[in-house]
Amino acid sequence: MTSLPPQMSPAPSEGLGFRVPPHNFEAEQALLGAILLSNRAYEKVSEFLRPEHFADPVHGRIFAACGKLIERGQMANPVTLKTYFDSDGGLTEIGGTAYLAQLANAVVSVVNAEDYGKLVFDLHLRRALIGLGEDLVNDAFAPDLDTTAVDQIGTAEAKLYDLATTGQTEGGFEAFNAVLKDAITAAEAAHKRQGKLSGVPTGLIDLDGKLGGLHDSDLLILAGRPSMGKTALATNIAFNAAYAYREEVDALGRKKAVDGAITAFFSLEMSSEQLATRILAEQAEIASHKIRQGELSNEEFERLVMAAQNLHRLPLFIDDTPALSISAVRTRARRLKRQHGLGLIVIDYLQLLRGAATHSENRVQEVSEITRGLKALAKELGVPVIALSQLSRAVEQREDKRPQLADLRESGSIEQDADVVMFVFREQYYLERAEPGQRPEENQEKFNERHTKWQQRCEEVWNTAEVIIAKQRHGPVGTVRLSFHGEYTKFGNLASSGHYEEPGF
Repeated sequence: MTSLPPQMSPAPSEGLGFRVPPHNFEAEQALLGAILLSNRAYEKVSEFLRPEHFADPVHGRIFAACGKLIERGQMANPVTLKTYFDSDGGLTEIGGTAYLAQLANAVVSVVNAEDYGKLVFDLHLRRALIGLGEDLVNDAFAPDLDTTAVDQIGTAEAKLYDLATTGQTEGGFEAFNAVLKDAITAAEAAHKRQGKLSGVPTGLIDLDGKLGGLHDSDLLILAGRPSMGKTALATNIAFNAAYAYREEVDALGRKKAVDGAITAFFSLEMSSEQLATRILAEQAEIASHKIRQGELSNEEFERLVMAAQNLHRLPLFIDDTPALSISAVRTRARRLKRQHGLGLIVIDYLQLLRGAATHSENRVQEVSEITRGLKALAKELGVPVIALSQLSRAVEQREDKRPQLADLRESGSIEQDADVVMFVFREQYYLERAEPGQRPEENQEKFNERHTKWQQRCEEVWNTAEVIIAKQRHGPVGTVRLSFHGEYTKFGNLASSGHYEEPGF
């Protein structure tokens, strides 16, 4: 490797009262030289390295030019790059296009190209971390009465999360070609994935068919009246997504989900133990009240132990802290993604979250703040967020009890911010409580006819449920029918739809 040109040498820091940000120009030179010698070296680093990660902007421009040529199927070498850099003033200062030949000729081996790339990326992160730390100190010293220390901690944690996941601390415009490439990559992954889903699978075939899975950055509202099974459905989806989780590891050692999702479940209504018992009951097919009361036969207890062993390594994380604020949810979700990864968030339920204390007097405004915060969280972390919601009593006043968008409590903001709104409806629940009685003016024959119709309808909807997709930004609306076994609080696929339940259901 040739020595650095004098003008690229780092300025001495002794006695000047400041430290030079970490960098390694020799590693940058070695990487660029390896790429110019063998373009295969670019493939080893292009997945994680960007031109802006280089400490020397000229090296970043050389790397970007190499990438453009290679992506066009052309060779990137000193000869083909000469046209690009004949008029580049920055390159002229360090030797002009002859510097490109100097880089290529000085390389001994391309074997270590990936290691050089990782070092360049690591030093970029360190420089970004220094800048973030300086901003944090300056903000903490600034006398701003509108921004509390807790707000500053949240902002700093968000920037740290961005730095840990993408290496960038600020948002901004993205070129359409870069965004298009991401869209093609997502479509390719969906094409390769079993079931051809572009999002996280719910494990319910007909529901996945309508939604295409749960899409990253989407806010999905799952609403229903009490006893309709919305918590059970959310639990089933969370379990199915976590159970299907598979991952790959990229060149930087980062884990990437190829199916399913690491799932965070914020249970504001039930304790984590109650939620775990419910999942155990679903999978072992034992009534949850029998587990709580200890009324298990030896055979049922063995099934329970086997189910627990199967669920032991499930990537499902439960937070049962009551009355969480939206900022606390955001902070905990960021932390979980940084420490373990995260692909799906479930919140049970939306009306139990708290907004900012200053808005607590106006519930509609507070719910608006919560839904906006959940949508922002979905976009920031790039994961789907399922938030459960209660419905108003207006449903009970109608003859047809199927929910509508207007039945959402504080529906304006929820309906506006959500990408998908789904309702859980079980007609069986209402029919069981509406067995017809004989009217005084009605003869026996007429009553028998009405009662027979009621029985027939009960049989038609027995152990079934409907998921009504009332809004979907990216796809069709409509109704999906599922099986529902209330004893185990378990939703499944209806055999009548051409699907069959898993063995043992």
